[in-house]
Amino acid sequence: MNPALEPMAATQHLTADNWESVTFAWIAKAISELSHELLLSPSPSCAEVDGWASYRLSADDPATEYRFRARRLALDHWLVERRSIQRWVGGQQCTIDALRFVADLRDTLRIPPAALGEYLEEVSRTLSGAAFKRLRPTAKARELANSDFQDIETAMSEGHPSFLANNARLGFNALDYRKYAPEVGKPLRLIWVAGLASRSCVASLQGVSYEALLESELGPATLASFKQLLVARGLEPSAYVMMPVHPWQWNDRIVQLFAADLARGELVLLGEGRDEYQPQQSIRTAFNDSSPEKHYVKTALSILNMGFTRGMSAGLGPRVAAVNDWVKELVSSDSVLRELGFDVLREVAFVGYRHRYFEQTSARRYDPYRETLAALWRESPIARVSDGERLMTMAALLHVDAAGTSLLAELIDASGLPAADWLRAYLRAYLSPLLHCFYAYQLTFTPHCENVILVLEDGVPKRVFMKDIAEDIGVLNPTSELPEGVKHLALRVPEEVMTLVIFTDAFDCVFRFLGQIVEEHGICRQDTLWREVAECVLSYERQHPELSEKFARHDLFAETFLRNCLNRLQLKNNRLMVDLNADEPGDSLQFVGTLPNPIAPFSPRRPLRGGQS
Repeated sequence: MNPALEPMAATQHLTADNWESVTFAWIAKAISELSHELLLSPSPSCAEVDGWASYRLSADDPATEYRFRARRLALDHWLVERRSIQRWVGGQQCTIDALRFVADLRDTLRIPPAALGEYLEEVSRTLSGAAFKRLRPTAKARELANSDFQDIETAMSEGHPSFLANNARLGFNALDYRKYAPEVGKPLRLIWVAGLASRSCVASLQGVSYEALLESELGPATLASFKQLLVARGLEPSAYVMMPVHPWQWNDRIVQLFAADLARGELVLLGEGRDEYQPQQSIRTAFNDSSPEKHYVKTALSILNMGFTRGMSAGLGPRVAAVNDWVKELVSSDSVLRELGFDVLREVAFVGYRHRYFEQTSARRYDPYRETLAALWRESPIARVSDGERLMTMAALLHVDAAGTSLLAELIDASGLPAADWLRAYLRAYLSPLLHCFYAYQLTFTPHCENVILVLEDGVPKRVFMKDIAEDIGVLNPTSELPEGVKHLALRVPEEVMTLVIFTDAFDCVFRFLGQIVEEHGICRQDTLWREVAECVLSYERQHPELSEKFARHDLFAETFLRNCLNRLQLKNNRLMVDLNADEPGDSLQFVGTLPNPIAPFSPRRPLRGGQS
């Protein structure tokens, strides 16, 4: 692109009509999520008609209020009619504005004054990203229903639907966004460096040679040329470890933070690799477009996004190898998981380089300055699908295109199955393995939409791959007899919190939004979804009577479960929403009251009422 045109390109999506559309959509989502978390308490101003009612929401200033229409769905989910939202001040209707909405309610939302400005910036950036997504020339939902794995990945409109400021990427400037945001769909090349082996950490799975991995990923010619660069500088290649770096990380962090290492030749720039990579929704992970059968690469990327700086600890390596070996062995040896087709995408190798001073001077367990130069390789699912199967991020089930068409609706329509049958197949592929891992092993993943890849056959979910293994799993039993290297996975969790790995992660953060999709787009009634969820749980219980004691102890048919409030975490501390330096990071979680369990009415243990027998 002509450099003179770049400033104009950065604003092409910022039109009045487009901004208005994304503003109404965001405020509708904000009212919904903040009411769901009991931060807001809208009052009905009329009786319900077909489930819909008008509501009023008072701002911090009593003269200001918001009016809207909404319908209450299962799990206290608010389906807000976007274009019904109005802002009134002193009896006069005023313009709708997302940042004004946050400012109007900043005291109600308990945003620390020192954090308000940056949170407003995160909201503004999230809206700008939504505006870009709305105008980009991507395929319509009907076309996406039969599209390529990566075409779907770059087309997504929503990945983490619970969070309001979920797409800020503080650190990227306008040009960075156009280069590195996954929705732009522009490939990138990784930058390679060599660090002194004495300051580096390398780990790989059993049977995986790091040197062989580099040759496979870089290619023999590129690997040889990098070694020759070291020789030309009078350096011994065997004394160095090669590692990839995201280009933004190189320009914004590495050159500055590791300037002394670069000057002394302890860290050496080797140049770009030849392969082109596609950024994924999980922004620091890249898919190899040049050779899709090669590994994903996940690199430290020190941008602030959704409550955390997205770095990676240079000392993570031993845990990566040990955890992935252990989980793979468990999953592969379990007959139930094999029958369900459930599998994990292993992180096969890790490399990190330690900063001489940041590593020594910080006494904190978590410090973003110690998480600036590291990378890992994750298996690609491409080589593990058969003819007739295809891959799709689970975020696709929540995708609605710019014309308002649901991708889920198109998938179900193309499959030829009734909605209930399609949902049943999906739940067997996704929920059943989560149930088995929890009840049989107390093993938990982080199964949000971006962490799950669906395998479909004839448009119907058949099985899933789970990713983000090393940092995102746990065993909810502090007395578990785990092998050395994975003992840290054993977590001490209160009994009433244990089932939240299903209730929060699957019910509240995935199925709650599916319930809105199926209702809003006429796919089926939300009750149909929850009936199928209940039947999936019941089916698992019937097949595993040997676990009956655990089913009773951790009852997924309980009348209520704890309301786990995610936006409260980000509003309280947008830079570190869970205290990773605490002895028990889970203590940071915000629980406010309970939620009615939508599958409780289907419980086989539910007492009969009215004297029935």
